[in-house]
Amino acid sequence: MAAVVNSPHARDIASVIHPYTNLVKHEEVGPLIITEGKGVFVRDLEGNDYLEGLAGLWCTALGFGNERLISAAVDQMRKLPYSHTFFHRSTMPAIELAERLLAIAPTPMSKVWFANSGSEANDHMMKFVWYYNNAMGRPEKKKIIARLKGYHGIAISSGSLTGLPVVHKGFDLPIKNVLHTEGHHHYRDAHEGESEEAFATRRAEEFEQLILDEGPETVAAFIAEPVMGAGGAIVPPATYFEKMQAVCRKYDVLMVSDEVITGFHRTGNTFGCQTFGFEPDIVVVAKQLSSAYLPISAVIMNEKVYGPIRDFSETNQVLGTGFTYGGHPVSAAVAVETLKIYDEIDIADHVARVAPHCQERLNALGDHPLVGEARGVGLIGAVELVKDKATKESFGPEVAVWCNEACTRHGVLLRACEGRRIAFCPPLIIETEEIDMLFDRLGRALDDTLEHVRKEGLL
Repeated sequence: MAAVVNSPHARDIASVIHPYTNLVKHEEVGPLIITEGKGVFVRDLEGNDYLEGLAGLWCTALGFGNERLISAAVDQMRKLPYSHTFFHRSTMPAIELAERLLAIAPTPMSKVWFANSGSEANDHMMKFVWYYNNAMGRPEKKKIIARLKGYHGIAISSGSLTGLPVVHKGFDLPIKNVLHTEGHHHYRDAHEGESEEAFATRRAEEFEQLILDEGPETVAAFIAEPVMGAGGAIVPPATYFEKMQAVCRKYDVLMVSDEVITGFHRTGNTFGCQTFGFEPDIVVVAKQLSSAYLPISAVIMNEKVYGPIRDFSETNQVLGTGFTYGGHPVSAAVAVETLKIYDEIDIADHVARVAPHCQERLNALGDHPLVGEARGVGLIGAVELVKDKATKESFGPEVAVWCNEACTRHGVLLRACEGRRIAFCPPLIIETEEIDMLFDRLGRALDDTLEHVRKEGLL
Protein backbone atom coordinates (compact mmCIF):
# COMPACT_ATOMS: atom_id res chain seq x y z
CA MET A 1 0.00 0.00 0.00
CA ALA A 2 1.21 3.51 -0.75
CA ALA A 3 2.26 5.43 2.33
CA VAL A 4 0.74 8.91 2.63
CA VAL A 5 3.19 11.44 4.05
CA ASN A 6 2.84 11.56 7.86
CA SER A 7 0.49 8.55 7.83
CA PRO A 8 1.17 5.79 10.38
CA HIS A 9 2.49 3.67 7.51
CA ALA A 10 4.95 6.36 6.46
CA ARG A 11 6.00 6.92 10.06
CA ASP A 12 6.66 3.20 10.46
CA ILE A 13 8.74 3.05 7.29
CA ALA A 14 10.72 6.07 8.48
CA SER A 15 11.46 4.75 11.95
CA VAL A 16 11.08 1.00 12.58
CA ILE A 17 13.36 -1.92 11.68
CA HIS A 18 11.22 -5.04 11.23
CA PRO A 19 12.47 -8.57 11.98
CA TYR A 20 12.22 -11.35 9.40
CA THR A 21 11.47 -8.70 6.78
CA ASN A 22 12.98 -7.63 3.47
CA LEU A 23 13.74 -4.05 4.47
CA VAL A 24 13.82 -2.75 0.91
CA LYS A 25 10.44 -4.29 0.11
CA HIS A 26 9.07 -2.91 3.38
CA GLU A 27 9.80 0.62 2.19
CA GLU A 28 7.61 -0.14 -0.83
CA VAL A 29 4.67 -1.96 0.78
CA GLY A 30 4.67 -0.70 4.37
CA PRO A 31 3.23 -2.47 7.42
CA LEU A 32 -0.07 -4.10 8.28
CA ILE A 33 -0.83 -2.14 11.45
CA ILE A 34 -2.87 -4.11 13.99
CA THR A 35 -4.73 -1.85 16.39
CA GLU A 36 -6.96 -4.06 18.51
CA GLY A 37 -8.04 -7.63 19.16
CA LYS A 38 -10.76 -9.64 20.84
CA GLY A 39 -10.90 -13.38 21.25
CA VAL A 40 -9.34 -15.01 18.18
CA PHE A 41 -9.78 -11.90 16.00
CA VAL A 42 -7.71 -8.77 15.41
CA ARG A 43 -8.43 -5.53 13.54
CA ASP A 44 -6.13 -3.35 11.49
CA LEU A 45 -5.86 0.42 11.21
CA GLU A 46 -8.31 0.47 8.29
CA GLY A 47 -10.95 -1.46 10.25
CA ASN A 48 -10.44 -4.83 8.54
CA ASP A 49 -10.95 -7.88 10.75
CA TYR A 50 -8.80 -11.02 10.64
CA LEU A 51 -8.92 -14.39 12.30
CA GLU A 52 -5.51 -14.63 13.98
CA GLY A 53 -4.62 -18.10 12.76
CA LEU A 54 -1.06 -18.10 14.09
CA ALA A 55 -1.90 -16.79 17.58
CA GLY A 56 0.36 -13.82 16.85
CA LEU A 57 3.66 -15.67 16.70
CA TRP A 58 2.53 -19.07 18.04
CA CYS A 59 1.79 -17.49 21.42
CA THR A 60 -1.55 -15.83 22.31
CA ALA A 61 -3.13 -19.02 23.64
CA LEU A 62 -5.99 -17.28 25.47
CA GLY A 63 -6.68 -14.88 22.62
CA PHE A 64 -6.99 -11.14 22.85
CA GLY A 65 -8.64 -8.98 25.49
CA ASN A 66 -8.59 -11.45 28.38
CA GLU A 67 -9.63 -9.26 31.29
CA ARG A 68 -8.18 -11.55 33.96
CA LEU A 69 -4.70 -11.25 32.48
CA ILE A 70 -5.10 -7.50 32.14
CA SER A 71 -6.20 -7.22 35.77
CA ALA A 72 -3.34 -9.44 36.94
CA ALA A 73 -0.89 -7.07 35.29
CA VAL A 74 -2.55 -3.93 36.64
CA ASP A 75 -2.87 -5.30 40.17
CA GLN A 76 0.76 -6.36 40.32
CA MET A 77 1.87 -3.08 38.75
CA ARG A 78 0.17 -1.21 41.58
CA LYS A 79 1.55 -3.52 44.27
CA LEU A 80 5.15 -3.95 43.07
CA PRO A 81 5.95 -2.87 39.50
CA TYR A 82 9.52 -4.07 39.64
CA SER A 83 11.99 -6.02 41.68
CA HIS A 84 14.74 -8.47 40.73
CA THR A 85 15.99 -11.91 41.72
CA PHE A 86 19.69 -11.04 42.11
CA PHE A 87 21.56 -11.24 45.45
CA HIS A 88 19.09 -13.55 47.24
CA ARG A 89 16.10 -11.31 46.51
CA SER A 90 12.80 -12.66 45.22
CA THR A 91 9.14 -11.82 44.72
CA MET A 92 5.97 -13.76 45.41
CA PRO A 93 4.93 -14.01 41.74
CA ALA A 94 8.31 -15.47 40.76
CA ILE A 95 8.15 -18.02 43.59
CA GLU A 96 4.59 -19.07 42.79
CA LEU A 97 5.30 -19.36 39.09
CA ALA A 98 8.37 -21.52 39.67
CA GLU A 99 6.36 -23.78 41.97
CA ARG A 100 3.58 -24.14 39.42
CA LEU A 101 6.02 -24.97 36.61
CA LEU A 102 7.73 -27.62 38.71
CA ALA A 103 4.35 -29.09 39.63
CA ILE A 104 3.29 -29.56 35.98
CA ALA A 105 6.71 -30.41 34.52
CA PRO A 106 6.64 -33.48 32.26
CA THR A 107 9.34 -35.25 34.29
CA PRO A 108 10.66 -34.59 37.83
CA MET A 109 12.44 -31.24 37.75
CA SER A 110 14.42 -29.34 40.37
CA LYS A 111 14.66 -25.60 39.62
CA VAL A 112 13.46 -22.85 37.31
CA TRP A 113 15.49 -20.02 35.72
CA PHE A 114 13.57 -17.00 34.38
CA ALA A 115 14.33 -14.93 31.31
CA ASN A 116 12.30 -12.78 28.91
CA SER A 117 12.09 -14.64 25.60
CA GLY A 118 12.64 -18.03 24.05
CA SER A 119 15.88 -16.74 22.53
CA GLU A 120 17.20 -15.70 25.94
CA ALA A 121 16.09 -18.94 27.55
CA ASN A 122 17.86 -21.06 24.94
CA ASP A 123 20.94 -18.86 25.26
CA HIS A 124 21.01 -19.66 28.96
CA MET A 125 20.25 -23.30 28.36
CA MET A 126 23.59 -23.37 26.51
CA LYS A 127 25.34 -21.47 29.28
CA PHE A 128 23.98 -23.85 31.89
CA VAL A 129 25.01 -26.92 29.86
CA TRP A 130 28.55 -25.55 29.55
CA TYR A 131 28.64 -24.56 33.23
CA TYR A 132 27.34 -28.01 34.21
CA ASN A 133 30.07 -29.80 32.28
CA ASN A 134 32.76 -27.54 33.71
CA ALA A 135 31.39 -28.38 37.13
CA MET A 136 31.62 -32.06 36.24
CA GLY A 137 35.27 -31.68 35.26
CA ARG A 138 34.54 -32.19 31.57
CA PRO A 139 35.67 -28.94 29.92
CA GLU A 140 35.78 -30.60 26.50
CA LYS A 141 32.13 -31.76 26.61
CA LYS A 142 30.57 -28.59 25.20
CA LYS A 143 29.07 -29.28 21.77
CA ILE A 144 25.33 -28.81 21.38
CA ILE A 145 23.58 -30.64 18.54
CA ALA A 146 20.47 -29.02 17.09
CA ARG A 147 18.68 -29.86 13.85
CA LEU A 148 18.47 -28.41 10.38
CA LYS A 149 15.21 -26.44 10.08
CA GLY A 150 14.92 -26.30 13.86
CA TYR A 151 14.22 -22.92 15.44
CA HIS A 152 15.55 -21.96 18.87
CA GLY A 153 15.80 -18.17 18.72
CA ILE A 154 17.85 -15.40 17.13
CA ALA A 155 20.45 -14.36 19.71
CA ILE A 156 24.08 -15.19 18.90
CA SER A 157 23.99 -18.55 20.65
CA SER A 158 20.32 -19.47 20.19
CA GLY A 159 20.49 -18.19 16.61
CA SER A 160 23.38 -20.59 16.10
CA LEU A 161 21.18 -23.43 17.34
CA THR A 162 18.50 -22.43 14.85
CA GLY A 163 19.02 -24.49 11.71
CA LEU A 164 17.67 -22.00 9.18
CA PRO A 165 20.12 -20.36 6.75
CA VAL A 166 18.31 -17.01 6.81
CA VAL A 167 19.15 -16.66 10.52
CA HIS A 168 22.85 -17.31 9.86
CA LYS A 169 23.48 -15.35 6.65
CA GLY A 170 25.48 -12.21 7.27
CA PHE A 171 25.63 -12.70 11.04
CA ASP A 172 28.72 -14.95 11.23
CA LEU A 173 26.66 -17.80 12.67
CA PRO A 174 26.75 -20.51 13.84
CA ILE A 175 29.33 -20.08 16.58
CA LYS A 176 31.80 -22.72 17.75
CA ASN A 177 30.42 -25.82 19.52
CA VAL A 178 27.08 -25.82 17.71
CA LEU A 179 26.39 -28.69 15.31
CA HIS A 180 23.35 -29.67 13.27
CA THR A 181 21.92 -33.05 12.40
CA GLU A 182 19.13 -33.65 9.90
CA GLY A 183 15.53 -32.85 10.80
CA HIS A 184 12.49 -35.08 11.16
CA HIS A 185 10.42 -34.30 8.04
CA HIS A 186 9.30 -37.69 6.73
CA TYR A 187 7.29 -36.31 3.81
CA ARG A 188 10.20 -34.34 2.38
CA ASP A 189 13.25 -36.38 3.43
CA ALA A 190 12.24 -40.06 3.55
CA HIS A 191 13.52 -42.45 0.90
CA GLU A 192 10.95 -43.87 -1.50
CA GLY A 193 8.84 -46.42 0.33
CA GLU A 194 10.54 -45.73 3.68
CA SER A 195 8.11 -46.03 6.60
CA GLU A 196 7.99 -43.49 9.39
CA GLU A 197 9.61 -45.98 11.76
CA ALA A 198 12.40 -46.81 9.32
CA PHE A 199 12.98 -43.11 8.65
CA ALA A 200 13.17 -42.46 12.40
CA THR A 201 15.70 -45.26 12.76
CA ARG A 202 17.84 -43.79 9.99
CA ARG A 203 17.75 -40.32 11.53
CA ALA A 204 18.78 -41.75 14.93
CA GLU A 205 21.63 -43.65 13.29
CA GLU A 206 22.82 -40.47 11.56
CA PHE A 207 22.63 -38.64 14.88
CA GLU A 208 24.66 -41.36 16.58
CA GLN A 209 27.27 -41.29 13.82
CA LEU A 210 27.64 -37.53 14.23
CA ILE A 211 28.30 -38.02 17.95
CA LEU A 212 30.85 -40.72 17.21
CA ASP A 213 32.56 -38.59 14.56
CA GLU A 214 32.82 -35.65 16.94
CA GLY A 215 33.71 -37.82 19.94
CA PRO A 216 31.09 -38.56 22.63
CA GLU A 217 33.36 -36.92 25.19
CA THR A 218 32.82 -33.59 23.36
CA VAL A 219 29.02 -33.70 22.87
CA ALA A 220 27.03 -32.19 25.72
CA ALA A 221 23.39 -31.86 24.67
CA PHE A 222 20.77 -32.36 21.98
CA ILE A 223 17.98 -29.79 21.60
CA ALA A 224 14.78 -30.30 19.63
CA GLU A 225 11.32 -28.85 19.23
CA PRO A 226 8.67 -31.59 19.58
CA VAL A 227 7.01 -29.99 16.56
CA MET A 228 9.25 -27.82 14.39
CA GLY A 229 7.76 -24.31 14.36
CA ALA A 230 9.36 -21.78 12.01
CA GLY A 231 10.81 -24.70 10.05
CA GLY A 232 7.29 -25.43 8.85
CA ALA A 233 5.10 -26.78 11.71
CA ILE A 234 6.54 -30.23 11.02
CA VAL A 235 5.25 -33.16 13.10
CA PRO A 236 7.78 -35.92 13.90
CA PRO A 237 7.40 -39.41 12.51
CA ALA A 238 6.40 -42.34 14.70
CA THR A 239 9.13 -43.56 17.13
CA TYR A 240 11.47 -40.67 16.26
CA PHE A 241 11.99 -39.17 19.70
CA GLU A 242 12.26 -42.43 21.60
CA LYS A 243 15.06 -43.45 19.24
CA MET A 244 16.83 -40.10 19.54
CA GLN A 245 16.58 -40.28 23.33
CA ALA A 246 18.11 -43.75 23.36
CA VAL A 247 21.17 -42.34 21.57
CA CYS A 248 21.41 -39.46 24.05
CA ARG A 249 21.33 -41.82 27.00
CA LYS A 250 23.94 -44.10 25.42
CA TYR A 251 26.48 -41.27 25.22
CA ASP A 252 25.49 -39.20 28.28
CA VAL A 253 24.11 -36.38 26.15
CA LEU A 254 21.53 -34.14 27.83
CA MET A 255 18.11 -34.06 26.17
CA VAL A 256 16.60 -30.57 25.86
CA SER A 257 12.96 -30.09 24.85
CA ASP A 258 12.34 -26.67 23.34
CA GLU A 259 8.70 -26.21 24.31
CA VAL A 260 8.54 -22.51 23.42
CA ILE A 261 5.77 -23.25 20.89
CA THR A 262 4.53 -26.67 22.00
CA GLY A 263 4.30 -26.06 25.74
CA PHE A 264 0.95 -25.62 27.52
CA HIS A 265 -1.44 -27.87 25.59
CA ARG A 266 -0.64 -26.94 22.00
CA THR A 267 -0.17 -30.56 20.93
CA GLY A 268 -2.91 -32.02 23.14
CA ASN A 269 -0.76 -32.59 26.24
CA THR A 270 0.67 -30.07 28.67
CA PHE A 271 4.04 -30.45 26.93
CA GLY A 272 4.96 -31.66 23.48
CA CYS A 273 7.52 -34.11 24.85
CA GLN A 274 4.61 -35.93 26.51
CA THR A 275 2.79 -36.17 23.20
CA PHE A 276 5.83 -37.71 21.51
CA GLY A 277 7.11 -39.82 24.38
CA PHE A 278 10.47 -38.55 25.56
CA GLU A 279 11.84 -37.39 28.92
CA PRO A 280 14.02 -34.26 28.79
CA ASP A 281 16.67 -33.19 31.27
CA ILE A 282 15.91 -29.54 30.48
CA VAL A 283 12.67 -27.92 29.29
CA VAL A 284 12.55 -24.43 27.78
CA VAL A 285 9.25 -22.51 27.80
CA ALA A 286 8.00 -19.07 26.74
CA LYS A 287 5.19 -17.72 24.52
CA GLN A 288 2.05 -19.47 25.89
CA LEU A 289 3.49 -19.27 29.41
CA SER A 290 1.88 -15.82 29.67
CA SER A 291 -0.33 -16.12 26.60
CA ALA A 292 2.19 -13.55 25.28
CA TYR A 293 0.58 -10.74 27.28
CA LEU A 294 3.97 -9.89 28.76
CA PRO A 295 7.49 -11.17 27.96
CA ILE A 296 8.63 -14.10 30.09
CA SER A 297 10.42 -17.40 29.57
CA ALA A 298 11.97 -20.11 31.67
CA VAL A 299 14.58 -22.85 31.70
CA ILE A 300 13.44 -25.80 33.82
CA MET A 301 16.16 -28.30 34.79
CA ASN A 302 16.32 -31.57 36.65
CA GLU A 303 18.46 -32.28 39.70
CA LYS A 304 21.08 -34.07 37.61
CA VAL A 305 21.82 -30.73 35.93
CA TYR A 306 21.09 -28.39 38.81
CA GLY A 307 23.13 -30.15 41.51
CA PRO A 308 26.56 -29.62 39.90
CA ILE A 309 25.58 -26.05 38.92
CA ARG A 310 24.65 -25.28 42.54
CA ASP A 311 27.93 -26.67 43.88
CA PHE A 312 30.02 -24.94 41.20
CA SER A 313 28.47 -21.58 42.06
CA GLU A 314 29.96 -21.97 45.55
CA THR A 315 33.34 -22.82 44.06
CA ASN A 316 33.11 -19.66 41.94
CA GLN A 317 31.59 -17.68 44.85
CA VAL A 318 28.56 -16.71 42.72
CA LEU A 319 26.50 -17.86 39.73
CA GLY A 320 27.71 -15.04 37.52
CA THR A 321 24.80 -14.56 35.16
CA GLY A 322 21.35 -12.98 35.17
CA PHE A 323 18.92 -10.55 33.56
CA THR A 324 17.58 -7.30 35.01
CA TYR A 325 14.06 -8.38 34.03
CA GLY A 326 14.39 -12.12 34.70
CA GLY A 327 11.36 -13.17 36.77
CA HIS A 328 9.87 -9.68 36.47
CA PRO A 329 7.03 -9.58 39.02
CA VAL A 330 4.42 -8.24 36.60
CA SER A 331 5.26 -10.76 33.89
CA ALA A 332 5.37 -13.54 36.47
CA ALA A 333 1.99 -12.51 37.90
CA VAL A 334 0.45 -12.64 34.42
CA ALA A 335 2.03 -16.05 33.80
CA VAL A 336 0.64 -17.37 37.11
CA GLU A 337 -2.81 -16.13 36.13
CA THR A 338 -2.43 -17.73 32.69
CA LEU A 339 -1.69 -21.12 34.25
CA LYS A 340 -4.65 -20.70 36.61
CA ILE A 341 -6.95 -19.96 33.67
CA TYR A 342 -5.72 -23.01 31.78
CA ASP A 343 -6.75 -25.11 34.77
CA GLU A 344 -10.03 -23.37 35.53
CA ILE A 345 -11.39 -23.45 31.98
CA ASP A 346 -9.88 -26.92 31.45
CA ILE A 347 -8.05 -25.89 28.32
CA ALA A 348 -6.76 -29.46 27.97
CA ASP A 349 -10.31 -30.75 27.62
CA HIS A 350 -11.17 -27.97 25.19
CA VAL A 351 -8.20 -28.77 22.95
CA ALA A 352 -9.09 -32.46 23.09
CA ARG A 353 -12.62 -31.56 21.96
CA VAL A 354 -11.80 -29.25 19.04
CA ALA A 355 -8.45 -30.63 17.82
CA PRO A 356 -9.90 -33.65 15.98
CA HIS A 357 -12.10 -31.35 13.89
CA CYS A 358 -9.11 -29.09 13.26
CA GLN A 359 -7.03 -32.01 12.03
CA GLU A 360 -9.92 -33.35 9.95
CA ARG A 361 -10.25 -30.01 8.16
CA LEU A 362 -6.48 -29.88 7.69
CA ASN A 363 -6.29 -33.41 6.30
CA ALA A 364 -9.06 -32.61 3.80
CA LEU A 365 -6.81 -29.94 2.27
CA GLY A 366 -4.50 -32.76 1.20
CA ASP A 367 -6.86 -33.26 -1.76
CA HIS A 368 -6.21 -29.75 -3.07
CA PRO A 369 -4.20 -29.74 -6.31
CA LEU A 370 -1.45 -27.59 -4.76
CA VAL A 371 -1.08 -29.45 -1.47
CA GLY A 372 1.51 -32.20 -1.14
CA GLU A 373 1.31 -32.68 2.62
CA ALA A 374 -1.36 -31.58 5.10
CA ARG A 375 -0.37 -32.69 8.58
CA GLY A 376 -0.52 -31.49 12.16
CA VAL A 377 -1.24 -32.43 15.74
CA GLY A 378 -3.48 -30.80 18.32
CA LEU A 379 -3.92 -27.17 17.24
CA ILE A 380 -0.85 -26.78 15.07
CA GLY A 381 -0.02 -27.87 11.54
CA ALA A 382 0.72 -26.84 7.98
CA VAL A 383 0.15 -27.50 4.32
CA GLU A 384 3.07 -27.86 1.93
CA LEU A 385 2.61 -26.39 -1.54
CA VAL A 386 3.92 -28.46 -4.44
CA LYS A 387 3.98 -28.15 -8.21
CA ASP A 388 3.70 -31.92 -8.68
CA LYS A 389 2.13 -34.21 -6.08
CA ALA A 390 3.81 -37.33 -7.49
CA THR A 391 7.37 -35.99 -7.53
CA LYS A 392 6.92 -33.49 -4.67
CA GLU A 393 8.53 -30.81 -6.85
CA SER A 394 8.30 -27.43 -5.15
CA PHE A 395 7.52 -23.98 -6.43
CA GLY A 396 9.87 -21.11 -5.73
CA PRO A 397 9.33 -19.41 -2.37
CA GLU A 398 7.39 -16.58 -3.99
CA VAL A 399 4.34 -18.85 -4.38
CA ALA A 400 4.05 -19.56 -0.65
CA VAL A 401 4.47 -15.84 0.01
CA TRP A 402 1.72 -15.08 -2.52
CA CYS A 403 -0.56 -17.67 -0.92
CA ASN A 404 0.06 -16.24 2.54
CA GLU A 405 -0.82 -12.77 1.26
CA ALA A 406 -3.98 -14.26 -0.26
CA CYS A 407 -4.84 -15.64 3.18
CA THR A 408 -4.54 -12.13 4.58
CA ARG A 409 -6.79 -10.79 1.83
CA HIS A 410 -9.35 -13.42 2.79
CA GLY A 411 -9.19 -12.41 6.45
CA VAL A 412 -6.98 -15.03 8.10
CA LEU A 413 -3.44 -14.41 9.34
CA LEU A 414 -1.17 -17.42 8.83
CA ARG A 415 2.54 -17.82 8.10
CA ALA A 416 4.60 -18.86 5.09
CA CYS A 417 7.48 -21.03 6.36
CA GLU A 418 10.58 -22.27 4.60
CA GLY A 419 9.46 -21.10 1.19
CA ARG A 420 6.80 -23.74 0.62
CA ARG A 421 4.63 -24.27 3.71
CA ILE A 422 1.66 -22.39 5.13
CA ALA A 423 1.43 -22.91 8.90
CA PHE A 424 -1.40 -22.38 11.38
CA CYS A 425 -1.41 -22.27 15.18
CA PRO A 426 -4.56 -20.47 16.41
CA PRO A 427 -5.31 -19.40 19.97
CA LEU A 428 -6.17 -22.45 22.06
CA ILE A 429 -9.58 -20.98 22.88
CA ILE A 430 -10.69 -21.27 19.25
CA GLU A 431 -14.12 -22.86 18.78
CA THR A 432 -15.24 -25.32 16.10
CA GLU A 433 -17.03 -22.71 13.99
CA GLU A 434 -13.93 -20.52 14.05
CA ILE A 435 -11.81 -23.49 12.97
CA ASP A 436 -14.17 -23.86 10.01
CA MET A 437 -13.74 -20.18 9.26
CA LEU A 438 -9.94 -20.55 9.35
CA PHE A 439 -9.90 -23.46 6.91
CA ASP A 440 -12.60 -22.02 4.65
CA ARG A 441 -10.50 -18.89 4.23
CA LEU A 442 -7.29 -20.87 3.76
CA GLY A 443 -9.06 -22.98 1.15
CA ARG A 444 -10.14 -19.88 -0.78
CA ALA A 445 -6.56 -18.59 -0.64
CA LEU A 446 -5.31 -21.91 -2.03
CA ASP A 447 -7.86 -21.67 -4.86
CA ASP A 448 -6.68 -18.13 -5.64
CA THR A 449 -3.08 -19.36 -5.59
CA LEU A 450 -3.92 -22.18 -8.00
CA GLU A 451 -5.45 -19.67 -10.40
CA HIS A 452 -2.42 -17.41 -9.95
CA VAL A 453 0.21 -20.07 -10.71
CA ARG A 454 -1.74 -21.21 -13.78
CA LYS A 455 -2.02 -17.66 -15.05
CA GLU A 456 1.71 -17.10 -14.50
CA GLY A 457 2.60 -20.36 -16.25
CA LEU A 458 4.11 -21.84 -13.10
CA LEU A 459 2.03 -25.01 -13.24
